[in-house]
Amino acid sequence: MLKKLCTTLAGVAAGLAVAGAVHAQAWPSKPVTLLVPFPPGGSTDLIARTLQPKLQEKLGGTFIIENKGGAGGTVGATQAKRAAPDGYTVFVSSLGPFVIGPHLMKNLPYDPLKDFDYLTLAVQAPNVLVVPAASPHKSLADVLAYHKANPGKASFASSGNGSSDHLTAELFWSQTGTSGLHVPYKGGGPAMSDILGGQVDGSFQNINAVIPHVKSGKLRALAITSNQRSPLLPDVPTMEEGGVKGVVVYSWQAFAAPKGLPAEIKGKLHAAIVAGLNAPDVKPRLLELGFEIVGNTPEQFTAFQAAEFARWKKLIDERKITAD
Repeated sequence: MLKKLCTTLAGVAAGLAVAGAVHAQAWPSKPVTLLVPFPPGGSTDLIARTLQPKLQEKLGGTFIIENKGGAGGTVGATQAKRAAPDGYTVFVSSLGPFVIGPHLMKNLPYDPLKDFDYLTLAVQAPNVLVVPAASPHKSLADVLAYHKANPGKASFASSGNGSSDHLTAELFWSQTGTSGLHVPYKGGGPAMSDILGGQVDGSFQNINAVIPHVKSGKLRALAITSNQRSPLLPDVPTMEEGGVKGVVVYSWQAFAAPKGLPAEIKGKLHAAIVAGLNAPDVKPRLLELGFEIVGNTPEQFTAFQAAEFARWKKLIDERKITAD
């Protein structure tokens, strides 16, 4: 009897010890890194910094931001892929490293289809076809007419080869059977400067970047690449309304983690991110900046990422787009 009692007590003690160890390792028990593959100041960095305090409130612990720029975001993506899948590295990125960079750069040390657990597509924002205020083009029809009469002459600025604005222009030319002159810049700032200065004929710029210039009259917005008109630019028709089909393009920011993230942590992270995006002190601010809140499920985002990956691969291959 005594032996049996001792055995029982030993079992209980062992169980409590295991429970205590599990409790001691409750996530997060140390700082969580939000890894942003771009320098501070851009849209992706903004989303990470906006969600950082909300994740801390919801999940406890400390969340820190690490900016690891380079090679269009693929340096940061590689670091994220190599991190332990323990919930202490969360990758916050735009579409580039997920669905564009892999088609432009050879021998990348990560596979976006296999090396990440996708958490949620956080926000998306359409691009806007803009021309300088002094441009003779007053509508999308004017731009199309000029393209057809002057093949390869209309200059379109972008923030660089393979950027969202570049690929949107290529998609526009592909879908309309026209051609233009792509002028890549080293970043969005220099490109915007020359658009405002009238050194180029036009550009497909992210809505976040052009709203102030459209409102001030320095740029004219002719069409938007969203499914519906934006409440921020209600007078600007969609590309489809202007007669151009197949040019629905969104730039987007999303959250992912190294492959193998435990299901419990995955669920907690997803719930906290979505709650943060829809918080009453966050959502209106993001909407004012031109972001549309998505916050979809891991399964929905995984399917979306695969579709975007295939879509941009097809365009890049067909148009023979390179990173150089």
